[in-house]
Amino acid sequence: MSLPNVLTYARIVAVPTLVACLLLLTGDVARWSAFALFVAAAVTDYLDGYLARAWEQQSTLGGMLDPIADKLIVGAALMMLVYDNTIKGASIWAAIIILSREILVSGLREFLATLNVKVHVTQLAKWKTTVQMVALAVLLAGPAAEKILPGVTLAGLGLLWIAALLTLLTGYDYLKAAVRHAINH
Repeated sequence: MSLPNVLTYARIVAVPTLVACLLLLTGDVARWSAFALFVAAAVTDYLDGYLARAWEQQSTLGGMLDPIADKLIVGAALMMLVYDNTIKGASIWAAIIILSREILVSGLREFLATLNVKVHVTQLAKWKTTVQMVALAVLLAGPAAEKILPGVTLAGLGLLWIAALLTLLTGYDYLKAAVRHAINH
């Protein structure tokens, strides 16, 4: 029960809570609640890994659950944003690209683990995650934030497309590593 693992568990619990905010609450309260919850989850994503390394509390359980928690919160946010038409039209493709990459990378990591190969997270992948989290946070605030700063949703969609592009690039890196190792075995 180390603090880094507790933070990861909290991110997993945040998934149904985020969905409930957007389904059960209404108007600005729903949006700002979902925004605050998502931002808190994004901060704990950074903190759990940092603290685990700094305090030498890295664990197999944390290493397994951390990427799962990330994918769950991102997937839930994307699904809810498509559901409520914040992400619509051609921008749904950006969401599909992001979700597809997340599933692909999970499968590739699992495959590479069977070969005792670990692919380290690149700096570009860290940027992808940052842009993706900012885009989703902005889009979750969406209509509520528009009242304060018009154009917020459009900016969030732009960031989502940048995240989708970075997603393609980093997904290709994982795919290339997996193919290289599969051919050599």
